Amino acid sequence: MEAFNNNAWCSFLFGFLLLFGSFVVFANAETHYHEFVVQATQVKRLCNTHNSITVNGQYPGPTLEVTDGDTLVVKVTNMARYNLTIHWHGIRQMRTAWADGPEFVTQCPIRPGSSYTYRFTIQGQEGTLWWHAHSSWLRATVYGALIIYPAAGSSYPFSKPKRENVVLLGEWWDANPMDVVREATRTGATPNVSDAYTINGQPGDFYNCSSQDTVIVPIDSGETNLLRVINAALNQELFFTVANHMLTVVGADASYTKPFTTNVLMLGPGQTTDVLISGNQPPARYYIAARAYQSAQGAPFDNTTTTAILEYKSAPCPAKGLISTPVSATLPAFNDTNTATTFTTSFRSPRQVEVPTTIDENLFFTVGLGLFNCPKNFHPSRCQGPNGTRFTASMNNFSFVLPSSFSILQAAHQGIPGVFTADFPANPPLTFDYTGNVSRALWQPVPDTKVYKLKFGSRVQVVLQGTSIFTAENHPIHLHGYDFYVLAIGFGNFNAQTDSAKFNLVDPPLRNTIAVPVNGWAVIRFVADNPGVWIMHCHLDVHITWGLAMAFLVENGVGELESLEPLPVDYPVC
Repeated sequence: MEAFNNNAWCSFLFGFLLLFGSFVVFANAETHYHEFVVQATQVKRLCNTHNSITVNGQYPGPTLEVTDGDTLVVKVTNMARYNLTIHWHGIRQMRTAWADGPEFVTQCPIRPGSSYTYRFTIQGQEGTLWWHAHSSWLRATVYGALIIYPAAGSSYPFSKPKRENVVLLGEWWDANPMDVVREATRTGATPNVSDAYTINGQPGDFYNCSSQDTVIVPIDSGETNLLRVINAALNQELFFTVANHMLTVVGADASYTKPFTTNVLMLGPGQTTDVLISGNQPPARYYIAARAYQSAQGAPFDNTTTTAILEYKSAPCPAKGLISTPVSATLPAFNDTNTATTFTTSFRSPRQVEVPTTIDENLFFTVGLGLFNCPKNFHPSRCQGPNGTRFTASMNNFSFVLPSSFSILQAAHQGIPGVFTADFPANPPLTFDYTGNVSRALWQPVPDTKVYKLKFGSRVQVVLQGTSIFTAENHPIHLHGYDFYVLAIGFGNFNAQTDSAKFNLVDPPLRNTIAVPVNGWAVIRFVADNPGVWIMHCHLDVHITWGLAMAFLVENGVGELESLEPLPVDYPVC
């Protein structure tokens, strides 16, 4: 009897502590209110001043800092001349798909002079994310960091760093980015490449009229600091390094990782990487540098290098009148796929995880470029792609077309016909040698607005297969509303019989954006536990402009907690 009472008391105490812990986290959760005013602001870079679209007059935009469990309420007022939405990249948006932000997918755009308030709660996420415009190419200048700290009573799974610094990698055009994409859309050709890369909005020492504003990142001898690195570039994967310093990776896409040490990072647009850096070098100034990883052979790209400076507080001052030149940084060659692959395949979850093993939806999606034949009613000036064509891109041979009268989410929620169809194919319409010499007959996809429907709770596997149509390229694929486990990546055509043996079902990394290797494939898994419409697309914005996207329509489950929240009262109309 005494043993029974002790067990009962232990069970009660354990349950009470769990309940109390949950109450403490909930009780400490806060609601953060912000106002974003989107407006044209004079920004001078590379010797020239442009009226750039910014948030609150800041480039990059403000950093949002929250704690796991907090709620964000952000009123966005559009005082610019372009339609606009804001996406909270990597936020799960549980039951709040209305706040996800991709234009014409989950909402109609915020028209000039109008406002929309995004409301969502962070649930079970810690680390580095970011926010950005999700309309045309506005995110070239409309972006900022979103930092999620551990909830009260929790902590980092590593020693608390002395300092934390956000390192936002960006891309700058010495022009209006909206004019750049509009000209490319008119001509059907590739858009002009950027003129500079930036770190926290500044190009750095190797560009004209820039060295006086190069970003300084402080460190001191003996310190271990946290760098939150975000690739906010529009169209370019980037290598990143710090001269003479090793970087210990501890997180990516707001999920902790098993620590590993490297001297170079490779981030696709949309990806984040948290690294620890130790002040263990002679006190001096060291270049922080980023440049392109370019996998598409022969394609034009911005081949410049952006820099910031890691500066030891105890570094000796240069003699009067002299300038202390930072220690130079060494970056991989722009086409070093081996280094990019080694980095991407080094990620693991910190411990064993529960990967879905029984699969309800086994999907195979091709991702790649294509060419549209010139329409008969188009002037040749509108078909300046190869051999008088227009560039396009697709998934499973369908080039995604955004609707214009309603968002897909509203149409699905309210049963509005004619906006989309729910027949996106589970497999390519035709099996072919995806990474080989593809027949020209397969280069032209079909433009359409299709979604793939998922039942709530279904366990999903997606093989993302790159193609060599026109040219093979590394594609950073981002899924909205979900994190997913990356089971494996490889080169060539995915073979279910042989490549399944390579799956990591023990401690695969959890990501929201995965770099599908050039002429290769990646396999991801997730559970469809979040109702709504969730776009999956290449985060090279030139490719999403061309249609490299699809969307999942995840149905409601049972009851309120498995169902989409009601339509917000201030939801924008098209």
